[in-house]
Amino acid sequence: MKNQAISLKEKIGYGFGDAASSMFWKIFGMYAAFFYTDVFGITAAAAGIMFLVARIWDSFFDVFVGIVADRTKTRWGKYRPYLLWFAVPFAVMGIITFFTPEFAQTGKLIYAYITYSLMMIVYSIINVPYASLLGAMSADPKERNSLSSFRMSFAFIGSFVTFMLMQPLIDIFAQAFDPQGFASKADNTISTLPIAWTLGVGSIGLLCIVLFILCFFWTKERVQQIDKDENVSVREDLGHLLHNAPWWILVGTGLAALLFNAVRDGVAIYYFRDYVRIPYKMTGTSWDATTIYFLVGQAANLIGVMAAPVLSARYGKKQTYMIAILAAGILSVVFFFIPKHFAIILGIQFLISLFAGYVLPLLWSMFADIVDDQEIKTGRRATGLIFSSSSMSQKLGWALGAGLNLLILGWFGYNEEAAHQGIAQTAQTVFGERIMISLLPAVCCILAFAGMMFYPLSDKKVKENTEELEKRRKK
Repeated sequence: MKNQAISLKEKIGYGFGDAASSMFWKIFGMYAAFFYTDVFGITAAAAGIMFLVARIWDSFFDVFVGIVADRTKTRWGKYRPYLLWFAVPFAVMGIITFFTPEFAQTGKLIYAYITYSLMMIVYSIINVPYASLLGAMSADPKERNSLSSFRMSFAFIGSFVTFMLMQPLIDIFAQAFDPQGFASKADNTISTLPIAWTLGVGSIGLLCIVLFILCFFWTKERVQQIDKDENVSVREDLGHLLHNAPWWILVGTGLAALLFNAVRDGVAIYYFRDYVRIPYKMTGTSWDATTIYFLVGQAANLIGVMAAPVLSARYGKKQTYMIAILAAGILSVVFFFIPKHFAIILGIQFLISLFAGYVLPLLWSMFADIVDDQEIKTGRRATGLIFSSSSMSQKLGWALGAGLNLLILGWFGYNEEAAHQGIAQTAQTVFGERIMISLLPAVCCILAFAGMMFYPLSDKKVKENTEELEKRRKK
């Protein structure tokens, strides 16, 4: 193990990987539900069940990817090669997933299940090794905090780029392929022309390929596994993990925190179209109110991510996490009662997203701490397996969020045909959308706060683990 400082170029290179992942992840989180109901043409309930089935199954597939990655041996390391091997399949599957075939309802639903499931599989194969790379680049907790902060900063930059480009790209392609239809659409809605969505996602996919390849070339694996550990069985690795109490707590709190984001983000397009109904676009752009809402949120997230290492160094990771998630929950309750005024909505969105931005880099950094803690206790450094569990909690959070959003929309009477015809949703449906963007996320924050109260790895314990591992490797 070479415990050396990581250069700025390498930190940026590592950040590029999550910028690429987040570009597609935000498309899935913010736009996929709308795509399947209003562009692809299946019911909200059918799409919700598909999200739950595909993503929950895929969440457990992450563990398999982590196990395989831990046992991968190449001249480039264990985890980096996956960035090179799967960059192109990642983008290609995105294009296929957001393609609308001329099938009947049953055929469309089968196509959606197959393509969406394959997209999530490819996402796992590239993202789990990428996440595991954090634990292999440095053994220094401070460097890992910095890497995690760079990662999340670039994740939000990638998300910001997606929000800046997605709607304008779709509108550009819609205008090119159907100028008459584009001219007649309402100012406060995104185009629903299928080919425009396919080409818009494809354009972003090309950028993802470049970023993944740069991440591969600009990073390096330093923390190596001791040779005697290479023959440990998968069953033994899983046994160690299942008996790891801090891991269970972090997976649970991470699931709640990610469910908070998934529920809020997934219903935003419906909330603005059906409740806020602001026919507003920023001068000189094709950004509607929803896109501006997303952009404000991502800018605030980025500020929170950048501030997280400073605050956690002063107050500790656990305390910073708890304060931030509680504040986000309180503000989410406030969001339900605010008037239908765009400036006030954006102001509360900024504050909620600011506090939410503190949470994610701390979450990823704490998973790296768990890798060290388990190595102390068992002598086994199962980086890929443990980081795959963080990806699993992310997938489960978004799966439950996306699925519940659509199922709850259906329960509140969401009418897909009315949406296609430009007819307003019922008062009951609009009320449900308001609950989904405010009160439900607040419940998720309370659950995350409660879980973190029991997390046992203090900053002092993490430092002791690092020093002990350093002594063992010197011996």
